[in-house]
Amino acid sequence: MLDQLRDKFSGELYYQDTTHHLAMKNVYATDASVYQEQPLAVAIPRTATDLQQLIRFASEQSITLIPRAAGTSLAGQVVGKGIVTDISKYFTSILEVNKAQKWVQVQPGVIRDDLNAYLKEYGLMFGPETSTASRAMIGGMIGNNSCGLHSIIWGATRDNLLEVKGFLADGSEVVFGELTKEQFLEKCRLTTAEGKIYQGIYALLSKPENKEAIKTGFPKASITRRNTGYALDCLLQMVEFREGKTFNMCKLIAGSEGTLFFVTEAKLKLLDLPPKEAGMVAVHARSLHESLLANLVALRHQCSSSELVDDFVLEFTKTNIEQSKNRFFIEGEPKAILMVEFFDDTATGLLAKANALIADLKKEGLGYAHPILLGEESKRAWDLRKAGLGLLRNLPGDTQPVNLIEDCAVDTQDLPSYIAELEALLKSHNVTYSMYAHAGAGELHVEPMINLKTSDGKKLFRTILAETTALVKKYNGSLSGEHGDGRLRGEFIPFMMGEKNYELFKQVKTIFDAKGVFNRNKIVDTPPMNEFLRYEQDQPQREIPTTLDFSEQEGILHLAEKCSGSGDCRKTHITGGTMCPSFMATRSERDTTRARANMLRHFYTNNEATNVERVSMEQVKDVLDLCLSCKGCKSECPSSVDVGKMKAEFMQQYQEKYGVSMRSRLVADFTKQMKKASLAPWSYNFIFSNPALRRAANMAVGFHPDRTMPLLHKTTLRAWWKKHHQKNTGPRPKGKVYIFCDEFTDYNDVEIGQKMILLLQKLGYQVELPEHLESGRTYLSKGLVKEAKLIALQNVGMLQGLVSDATPIIGIEPSAILTLRDEYLDLMPPERREDASRLATHTFLFDEWFAREIDRGHITKEVFTDAKRLIKLHGHCHQKALSSLTFTKKALSLPANYEVHLIPSGCCGMAGSFGYEKEHYEVSMQIGELVLFPTVRKQPADVIIAAPGTSCRHQIKDGTGRKSMHPAEILFEALK
Repeated sequence: MLDQLRDKFSGELYYQDTTHHLAMKNVYATDASVYQEQPLAVAIPRTATDLQQLIRFASEQSITLIPRAAGTSLAGQVVGKGIVTDISKYFTSILEVNKAQKWVQVQPGVIRDDLNAYLKEYGLMFGPETSTASRAMIGGMIGNNSCGLHSIIWGATRDNLLEVKGFLADGSEVVFGELTKEQFLEKCRLTTAEGKIYQGIYALLSKPENKEAIKTGFPKASITRRNTGYALDCLLQMVEFREGKTFNMCKLIAGSEGTLFFVTEAKLKLLDLPPKEAGMVAVHARSLHESLLANLVALRHQCSSSELVDDFVLEFTKTNIEQSKNRFFIEGEPKAILMVEFFDDTATGLLAKANALIADLKKEGLGYAHPILLGEESKRAWDLRKAGLGLLRNLPGDTQPVNLIEDCAVDTQDLPSYIAELEALLKSHNVTYSMYAHAGAGELHVEPMINLKTSDGKKLFRTILAETTALVKKYNGSLSGEHGDGRLRGEFIPFMMGEKNYELFKQVKTIFDAKGVFNRNKIVDTPPMNEFLRYEQDQPQREIPTTLDFSEQEGILHLAEKCSGSGDCRKTHITGGTMCPSFMATRSERDTTRARANMLRHFYTNNEATNVERVSMEQVKDVLDLCLSCKGCKSECPSSVDVGKMKAEFMQQYQEKYGVSMRSRLVADFTKQMKKASLAPWSYNFIFSNPALRRAANMAVGFHPDRTMPLLHKTTLRAWWKKHHQKNTGPRPKGKVYIFCDEFTDYNDVEIGQKMILLLQKLGYQVELPEHLESGRTYLSKGLVKEAKLIALQNVGMLQGLVSDATPIIGIEPSAILTLRDEYLDLMPPERREDASRLATHTFLFDEWFAREIDRGHITKEVFTDAKRLIKLHGHCHQKALSSLTFTKKALSLPANYEVHLIPSGCCGMAGSFGYEKEHYEVSMQIGELVLFPTVRKQPADVIIAAPGTSCRHQIKDGTGRKSMHPAEILFEALK
């Protein structure tokens, strides 16, 4: 059936029973909700013509199209048995900006934060700002009528949508925009599909009984977050054309969840950039109720936003690598923090607003601490708040937070009473819960903790929503505020809005899309809300034996299940960060951390996962293919879904079954190869210095012919050390340090090792190179975990007795030395874990140790040059995930006139052997071209390029022709 579409489709279409196609369908079986259903096919259209053909094909074949952008929907909007139509890859253009009239024309795949980065030079911005704004796309924001942190001043997407262009269910292209009464009536006279829509809507809204149902059944007018059903209340206000008002069908399209119209372009209203001074008062409350009373005070002060974080979320920030750094402002153990933001043109004005609020709060006895956060400090606090959804997934066990009643909104004056009743409701079911987010808009994201793997949990899931719906109705609130109805809340719309309004919603769907071409069974005619869940109930958990220790994560399956689907891994290079480098290059959902976690979840699930066919090892391997094991997900994913660790374990299991390829064995045995080659380094270097010979050698082993190879030094570091050490024995005044002689420094980066040793000796340290094996990094990178375990066991035995606070071990290459701090802990049997932990405690990157010695006053700037130099620093991925570039910057900034700028790059793209491999070379270079290569090329010749990682330095050389230096080299050469 789909073969006939394939021939005239210029985009990507996945529907066959091949490994790759099946993997793609399974990747798209979920969104950020609890729902799961394998689609019939996945279409990634490249052009508007592709979309038109899809629509017409779907109409002819009675298939439904499921529009999908970033896939962060929480109500199952983009899950279903149809053709998932992903616009996130190719519909990403910003088409036109009109600065004078303050609007922008975009395609639906443009990311909100990327759009605002583009608009900054115009002094303009698009206002709606969801917590997922770093990956949320305009198309999805239109579908859900997204609101976000500042909706109380900037409005919802509906308020900022001027015009949409796209396709109706018959494939005809139309533009919906502002119409006068005369233009509206003219549309009603058309005999086209567009005309029939205007006629149908006008007829529906003209009937007195319908008007009465809308006016009495919709939420309070004071509630700004209202997205239950279709926005007929907005249309009714406009169609009456009072006082010369205009009509705009966009008000209906916004919030319709892709069920009425397929948007290909959107014209958005823009706002001036906010005043340059921004800050917040972080109100520390003794109870949740106290924070909600403080919220009412904050709103009287005309704040720009008022957001809540409860103690349940705050507890998880303590153990998250990234968010633990953002707890700097928290005093004591608050039950809730209310983050109240203000803008002002001056710092004085901003502080006056903040202090006025604090004075009123103290007057009413609200809050025990009220720190004021300014500038960068407030941004970090907002990052902590936005991480709420993902952080909650770190809860141990199968009882997990569920998106269920998180989108209910009431009038802000009703919020304290509503929440008090809701707490009583949840406690009556003995349910733990968390509450956070948009207090200033009357909508707290309430996340009850439910075990959906049990039949009792599945029943409770429904019961809580049913009872909460009755409570929300009591307050005349909105069941859906900004996350939508989807297949989660659609079933309760008749009760919430009344049967009459529900029938009107069904009529709207029929007027626009009688055949159900667009996102069938969402909002209306939805299946029961507790069907098609991710989990089957009451099934015993299968024990999955692993080589790496997953006990802290309760097993490899539970770690995969921690992925909330929030899509933090879909950030682009414009937003910044490391996770996920391959996605940043390909913009393919298949290459996200989320896709990989979901595929591993599918695979390790005990039985055939609900509505997803059995996933094979080959499918998982296909989706893991472009994972660079950069560890960005370990720190940047709010749920700490460490895909790099899971990939290594999975590949161990895969290779036990199917064997190890020659190339993987060659890479894993890197140290053995280099040891042999070092017997005649001139011979090795002759081959790999000659382009023709190198290309032939590369092709023979599966490396890309254009990739250069690291050459061997004329000696090894250990051989040099033995000679050098004989002349430089004896204690030094500043104590002793051990150097971890990693496999890369020993054979290829020998000169860097030499310079580091000489630097430390000249600074007064006694240097020792203890006996140990290679790090095991090459084996881990190729999934040969059992072989890495043998190495780790021996190294821990050889080193743990030597090191201490006074005699630490430091390393040059981040990927090698940080293995001692990361994977070694997971490779140890229980009886050796304490030894490994002790070793890890005293293991440092050179940069970390150097910065520590500066802080202790042992190394000072007087011994370094006074010359002025500019350094551009690119950090290694593992260093960013497990340590920090702050140490490197501090070390390199020690010479009096050395200025260090961080290059805002993610991964360099090399990632060990990844960038050498023929099938990965192009993606590797694409990653480098995102930020790193262009930045390096712009630098004058006298600017120093610093890169602690050996792979990074090699990638910079191949991509730009520039030589980059290790920090130890730079500091050695800076000595007076």
